[in-house]
Amino acid sequence: MLAEGDLVFLWSPVKGDSFMVRLSPGSIQGSHLGQMKHNDMIGMDYGDIINTNTNSPFFILRPSIGEYTRRIKRQTQVIFPKDSAFIIEHLNFGPGATVVECGTGSGAMAAVFAHFVGDTGRVVTYDRREEFSNLARNNAERWKVAHRIEFKVRDMRDGFDERGADAVFLDVQNPWDFIGVAHDALAWGHRLGILVPTFNQIEKTLVALGEWDFVDVQVLELLMRYLKTDPKRIRPDDMMTAHTGFLIFASKARPLPETPDAPAEEERDAEPPILPAPE
Repeated sequence: MLAEGDLVFLWSPVKGDSFMVRLSPGSIQGSHLGQMKHNDMIGMDYGDIINTNTNSPFFILRPSIGEYTRRIKRQTQVIFPKDSAFIIEHLNFGPGATVVECGTGSGAMAAVFAHFVGDTGRVVTYDRREEFSNLARNNAERWKVAHRIEFKVRDMRDGFDERGADAVFLDVQNPWDFIGVAHDALAWGHRLGILVPTFNQIEKTLVALGEWDFVDVQVLELLMRYLKTDPKRIRPDDMMTAHTGFLIFASKARPLPETPDAPAEEERDAEPPILPAPE
């Protein structure tokens, strides 16, 4: 049963309009199809239907973390759900994990991490701008995961406080400058994730990963295309979100032991020396 403070996702079967609202007694949600009173929704349940004052139906649905991150208040670009879901899987953590993030921004990714680590886990997110950290905290409180997140305001050149983290994620303009501090914070054998928007950033990051002996390095880009859902005219949507960023993943491992230098290629292919005949 829905109560004051619950977050609901309202979706219209008529136009596909949608809204995400937190129920507050006395409030009214407007739309092109009429108004809906919060008081009427309190006491209903997810899956029910509420009609506007013009008798247009809206479904009351449980909001998803993907819809939430698309709609948060932002001062910076947020990571799209198509990327955040992939990041979660490839950083390979779950309930109870400790995740360290550099580049809090508007807090979308921190909220996603906190959603999956559960109440037994912890997310530590760093940003050098206090206004971003405060906005991120407010956004996390709206999704009710702020108690799982520790917000730190710091220039990350001073390094992370954490050691043995289950995963580290970098969402900054110059991640190559922070590969060393990420290496220090990460547990052996665990994964580092990085988001960058351009090819030249990939190049610099790959060089830095090699210098710090990261292994199993992967670079990829995800493209997503929705289809129209009318059974009589199924086809791709007219617009799609194409490039959002490149994802880089790597694992922290021990360096390979040093071995004697192998002979150069020309030395290996050279003709064997002619020895003098025995007397």
